[in-house]
Amino acid sequence: AIDKIRFESLQDKSKLGDTPDLHIQLIPDEDKKTLTIRDTGIGMTKTDLINSLGTIAKSGTKSFMEAVEAG
Repeated sequence: AIDKIRFESLQDKSKLGDTPDLHIQLIPDEDKKTLTIRDTGIGMTKTDLINSLGTIAKSGTKSFMEAVEAG
């Protein structure tokens, strides 16, 4: 999602809004036994979630760039 917003912002700087610094936060909660992953990207579609959930450190960059090149 960060690579996607970075690419889109090359053509339209307003896509970054008031968050020009792109980052990823990992927020562990030992009591709830959860790990929240939050980033400043532009989000994921339902299909993106289905394809990526449960996969630690999966990079969508390669598939995103392939889609961009394909048009």
